[in-house]
Amino acid sequence: MSVLSFAGGLTGGIGLFLLGMWLMTDGLKLAAGPALERILARSTSTRLRGLASGVLITAVVQSSTAVTLAAIGFVNAGLLALGNALWVLFGSNVGTTMTGWLVAVVGLNFDIEVLALPMIGVGMLLHFTGEGRQRGALGMTLAGFGVLFLGIDVLKDSFTDLGSQMTLPGGSGVLGVLAHIGAGIVITVLMQSSAASLAIALTAAQGGLIDITPAAAVVIGANIGTTATAIFAALKATSNARRTAAAHVLFNLLTGVVALLLLPWMIDAIEWLRELLELEAAPAVTLALFHTSFNILGVMLMWPLAGPLTEFLAQRFRTAEEDEARPRHLDDTVLSVPAMALSALIEEVRRTGKISLRAAERVIRSDASAMPGKQPEQAVVAQLNVAIAGFITRLHGISMAAESAQRLPLILRVARYYDAVAELASELAIMPVMPALAKTALAERMQDFLDTAQAWLHDSVHSPERCGAGTMQPELTQRYQELKAALLEAGAGGEIDVHDMELHLRRISRIRRMLEQSLKAADLLSELGSPSAVPAGTAAKETTPE
Repeated sequence: MSVLSFAGGLTGGIGLFLLGMWLMTDGLKLAAGPALERILARSTSTRLRGLASGVLITAVVQSSTAVTLAAIGFVNAGLLALGNALWVLFGSNVGTTMTGWLVAVVGLNFDIEVLALPMIGVGMLLHFTGEGRQRGALGMTLAGFGVLFLGIDVLKDSFTDLGSQMTLPGGSGVLGVLAHIGAGIVITVLMQSSAASLAIALTAAQGGLIDITPAAAVVIGANIGTTATAIFAALKATSNARRTAAAHVLFNLLTGVVALLLLPWMIDAIEWLRELLELEAAPAVTLALFHTSFNILGVMLMWPLAGPLTEFLAQRFRTAEEDEARPRHLDDTVLSVPAMALSALIEEVRRTGKISLRAAERVIRSDASAMPGKQPEQAVVAQLNVAIAGFITRLHGISMAAESAQRLPLILRVARYYDAVAELASELAIMPVMPALAKTALAERMQDFLDTAQAWLHDSVHSPERCGAGTMQPELTQRYQELKAALLEAGAGGEIDVHDMELHLRRISRIRRMLEQSLKAADLLSELGSPSAVPAGTAAKETTPE
C-alpha cells in the first residue's frame, strides 16, 4: 500500500467515523434531550446515582463530551451542585468506554457493509419521513451508527494492509510509551473526540501495526486529551463550572498517571481477566477491557478523595462576589455569649444592607441597558441571608434572656427587607431601556424623584436613625402619586408615547417599593441599635416585606 493510499484511507476512515458519531450523538440528543436533562438534574442525589447517570447517559449518547458539557452547563446555571456533578463526570468516563467495545466486538468482527449499509438506508428513510419528530431523530441515530461502522471498516482495512507490508518498532520503552500518550492527546484535542483516537488505536493494534503496550498508551492519552473540551467550555463560565471542569481534568490526569505507572502489570492482569471472562484473544478486545478497567480504577481511587477534592476546589476560582457572600461577622465561637452573637448578627445584617442598597443606587443612577442580566448583589444577599438564618437557628439552641430572644425575629425581618431590595434592583436592571423624556416639567419631576430616591437609599443604610418609614413614608407616597399622575396625564395628552409611559410607571413603581423596603429596614435597624431600644410590642408590629 502506498503512503498516499494509506493517508487517504486514514483520513477518510476518521472522517466517516466522526461523521457517524456526530449524526448518532445529535440524533440521540434530539430523541432523548428532555430525558437527558431530567436524568442529570434529578438523578444525582447520591454518589451511586450520579455515577450511574453518567455511565448510562454516556453509553447511550456515545459522547462523554456531550455529557461533560451538559454537566458543566447545569452547574453553570445553578441546577446541579458541584459535588453531584463530579460523580456524573466520573461516570461519563466509564460510560465512554462503551465505544471501545463497540469497535472491538462489533466493528472488527462482522462484515461491516452487510450491517452498515442497511442501517444507513433505513435510518435515512426514517429521518426523511419523520423529520421534526422522534422517529426522524431515531432514524438519524441509526444512520449515524451505519456511517460510524463504515469508518471503522475503512480504518481496519487501511491498517491491516499497511501492517502486512511493514514492521514498526514496538515502541514499548519509556520514551515510546510517552510518545504514544502524546499522540493520543494530540489526536483527541485536534479532533475533539476521544472515540476517534480510541478507534485508531484499536484498529491499528488489530491490524498488527502497533503492539498492545503502545496502543494502550494511546488510549491513556485519549483519556487525558478529552479534558480539553471541558477546559474550553469553562473558560468564561461561573466559578462552579470552572471547578467542575478542573475536577474532570484532575480525574483524567490521576487515572492516566496511575494507568501509566501500572501499565506493564495492568496489561498482564487484563490478559488474565480476558481469559477468565472467556473473551476473544484479540488485541482490540484487550484494549477495550484495559480502557474500561483503568477508568473503573479511577472511580475507585476518587471515592475516598471526592470530599477533600470538593473542599479543595471550593477554595479555587473564587470571584469577588463569592468572597463578598462569605459572612464577615458570624462566628460560632460567640454563640455562647448571646449579647455578642446578637451584635454580630446586627453587623452582618447592616453589611447585607449596604450590598443590596449599593445595587439599588446603581440601577437608579444608571441606564438599565448598561447592566443586562441578574445583578450579582442579589445572589450575594441571598447567600448571606441563608448564613444569617442558619446562625439564628444555632443561636436558638442556647439559653438567652427573653429580651434578647425578642430581637431575633426583628433581625430576620431586616434581612428579608434587604433581600427584597436586592431582588427589586435586579428586576429594574433587566427592564427595557428607559426612553428619555423631553426637557419639560415632567422630566424635572422625574429627575427630582430619582435624586430623592437615591439620597434616601444612601441615608437608610448609613444613617438609619434619620430616615425611618414613619418619617419618610408620607413624603414618599406623595411624591410617587404626583409623578404617577403627571405621567398618566402626559400619556393621555399625547406628550409621551403610551408604551413609554407604561415603562416609566413600572420603573417608578419598583423604585417606590424598593424605597419602602429600605425605609422599613432602617426603622428596625434604628430600634436594634442598642439592647434597651426594643420595646415589648415591637415584635408584633406589622413590617412584613411586600
